[in-house]
Order: sequence, then C-alpha cells, then structure tokens
Amino acid sequence: MTVMTLEHDNRPETVESRPLSPRQKAVRSLFETLAPQVDRWASRNSAFHDADRAYLRFLVPDGASVLEIGCGLGDTLAFLQPSRGVGIDLAPGMIHRARERHPYLEFHAGNAEDPTDLARIEGTFDVILLSDTIGFLDDCEETLRLLHRFATPQTRIIVSYHSRAWEPILAWAESLGLKMPQGQHNWLSTADTMNLLDLAGWEPVRREWRQLVPRKAFGLGTLVNRWIAPLPGIRRLCVRNYVVARPAVTEAVMAAPEKLPSCTVLVPCRNERGNIENAIRRLPRFCPDLEVIYVEGNSKDNTYEECLRVRDAYPDWDIKVLKQDGKGKGDAVRKGFNAARGDILMILDADLTVPPESLPKFYQAIASGKGEFINGTRLVYPMADQAMRFLNWVANRTFAQIFSFLLNTRFTDTLCGTKVLRKRDYDQIVANRHYFGDFDPFGDFDLIFGAAKLNLKIVEVPIRYADRTYGETQISRFSHGFLLLRMVLFAWKKLKAF
Repeated sequence: MTVMTLEHDNRPETVESRPLSPRQKAVRSLFETLAPQVDRWASRNSAFHDADRAYLRFLVPDGASVLEIGCGLGDTLAFLQPSRGVGIDLAPGMIHRARERHPYLEFHAGNAEDPTDLARIEGTFDVILLSDTIGFLDDCEETLRLLHRFATPQTRIIVSYHSRAWEPILAWAESLGLKMPQGQHNWLSTADTMNLLDLAGWEPVRREWRQLVPRKAFGLGTLVNRWIAPLPGIRRLCVRNYVVARPAVTEAVMAAPEKLPSCTVLVPCRNERGNIENAIRRLPRFCPDLEVIYVEGNSKDNTYEECLRVRDAYPDWDIKVLKQDGKGKGDAVRKGFNAARGDILMILDADLTVPPESLPKFYQAIASGKGEFINGTRLVYPMADQAMRFLNWVANRTFAQIFSFLLNTRFTDTLCGTKVLRKRDYDQIVANRHYFGDFDPFGDFDLIFGAAKLNLKIVEVPIRYADRTYGETQISRFSHGFLLLRMVLFAWKKLKAF
C-alpha cells in the first residue's frame, strides 16, 4: 500500500492508495516478470514498433508535453521528444528501468486507475497517450474520466490498440513465442473505444488504422503497409488502430460581450476593385473587436488604390491594407495572418461569392467551441445559376471525397475559400509547417492539412454560394485541376504512405 502526504490548508494530510484488484495484481506481476526481457521482444518485432512509433510521432506535435499512461520502459515516450514527458506504470520494475534509460523524463510507479496515485503528477499536458494500456484497465470509462484532471480544452488523448479481428493471430503468435505475452486483456474495437471516450467526456476527432503486415516479411511488409494498407475497405483489416479525442464541449455558451474573442477577417484580393467597398458595407460587426485586412496581389485594375480609399473612407473600422510580396492566394493568406492581431482568423474571398453576411455563423461555431477549424461548404444549399460551372462542381465533389478519405474527416467542399481557425492554432500550424513544406499555392490545403495533423475538431458551415458581380473568376479548371491531382499524391505520401 502506498502512503502519500499532501499539503492542504497548511496541514499535512495522509492519503492512502487503494488496494489493487486481483486483476491489477496479475497485470503488475506479469510485467514485473517481463521487465528484464522487454528489449529482446522489442527487437524481435522491431518493424511493428518502429511503424507504431512513427505514426504516434505524426500525431503528436513538435514540442508537445506528453503524459503516457502505462509507459513501460519509456521508449515510446522518449521517441516522441516531448518538451515535458511524464510516464506512469503499474510495474515498479518497468519504472526503475525507464528512469535508468531516460533520466531526462519523469516517471512514476503507480496505478493510473487510482486518483491518489495520479495526484502525484502535476500540471496539464498537450497529449495524453494510452498505448495498449486500455486493454489492461479494470474500468476504462472511469480511468478516462480521471484523466480530465490533466487536460485543457486543447489537450488531445490518443488511444492505440490492436484490432479484435487479429486476436486469434496474436494469441497464436504468443503460443509460438513470436510475441511478448500479454495475459488477459479487454476486447475493444475502435467503436468500443470511441464509445468509452464519449461516455467519459471526450469527443473523438480522428481514427486511423495502420499495419496490415506487422513484420518486415522480406521487405514486403513496408511496401504493403505504405501503399495497400491505407486503401478504403482494406485499412480496417490492419492490426493497429488509433483514436484521438479532445475534451467534449458539453454546452455551447457564448461569453459575455466584453470577453468574446477578437477576430481578424482577411480579404485576399487581386483585380477585385468593384468588390472592395461592398466587403466592408456588407460585413456585420459580429464581435466587439473586429479587424479587417486587405492583402492586395499586384492587380491591374487599381484594386490597391481602392483598398486605400476604403480604409480612409471608413475610419470607424479597423482596416489595414497590405501589398503582396509573392504570388497566389496562399502567399496572401500567410502574409495577412502573420500581420493579424485577432484571436480568431477568417478568410473572406474578395469575389464575395461567399456572402460576408454569413461570417457570424463561422464566428459562432468557433467561439462556442463546437469546432476548432471551420470550413465553409458551398455544396449543401442550392447555389445561384452561374455561381459554379458544372465541371467545377463535379471536380469539387470528387476532390472532397478523396480528401475526406486522406484526412479521415468528412469534407463536402475543400475548395471553399472561407476558412476559420484560432490564431494560436495557426501559430502551431506554422511551427509544424516543415512536415508538409511550402507546397500550397491555393492557401486552402496548407490550413486543412495542418489542422488535420494537429487533430483539430473540423466542422463545416454551409453557405449559399452567390454569383460574382464584378470581375472574372481566377480559377483555371485544367491547370488548377492538375495542381489538385498533384496535391492528392502529395497528401497520400504525407498522410498515409509513411
């Protein structure tokens, strides 16, 4: 029995950990016995462990603080290179070896199902990881609920486990000495895990399946896992599954007006002189502190001069005017967002085919916490007759389906220009941009891919797509369509085939 002394109201208070259940004692005894042998088993199945850690490294942002429940020797925690890494494990023998191997990390021997043992760990974390641990818990729901003590609204919990369909194969491998013994564990599918998370107050935002061949298999394992395992209909046959969740938003209550987040509306514009003033005239003042930034892209119709005129004609608005250094909407978005001061960042295309009057819906969705990345969709409501050509409509539908698969998030319209996210999340996307690189001339996919990698809650807001009233479309169906095909291959390589 573990005894702790806590300070409360300046008086020492002795708190005792509750006794382990018979099953917990069996789990601790098993892993105490296995502690000296873990390296041998890990080496025997190095291909599986390497691939598993590589995907966890993808899910965990650079420089994140990480708490691992059931950390074992701490090798996975160390691989993630956290800014602060803390592990807890039921087996003291595992923790003793973990401290020797990774002295720069923090380890605790204790029962993660016991609030008293968890109380030894201070602070909150960006990521809480349960790698296989959920299979050994007595009460999964209650343990997941206890972990809220380490969470902020931005925390992500990652649960990785094996597929139930693989259990006979895994049991057979154990019997032949090909796999480390695990003892009795819980039977959980990804649907079961998501349900437990939901019951415990966590909202699933992502799930994925990896590793169809969990061994090298003469070099074929890597090939199959990279190019075949991610395919629709096949990926659910994989041995490894992952569920990512965030703290659930139980009630969407807007803050008092003086506490509402500020907002920057970015208007990228090129050859849009006739729409510049209408953007301001039609834009509702949907929050107390609203900034508007025009980023002009070297137009031929005096758009820049019109932006300056509108700025001076509306002194009661906080309007800034910037001129692009580079080319393309993506460059304009990056320049504008870097200069923005708002807590929330929005894009409003200067063609005004997404009505400025619809922006309060986007603000409501993100300020209430219902979503963390808000994407507009033009393909829910009927649109104006000339708003989108038929081939463009087909292409939009097709690419939305493809990217929904690649991102494991339902999209109906990835190419709608209106995207909304918080400045803190955009800064994280910038900090992690090295993973994807400067690849996106449109400005949409840099944000979408970045949001997906950060495991942000993505929500779509339907809008009624309007006809353009000034100028001509700057979309080339064929050249831009070719760029989108390249984007699909790029996304496959970066999001699936690694």
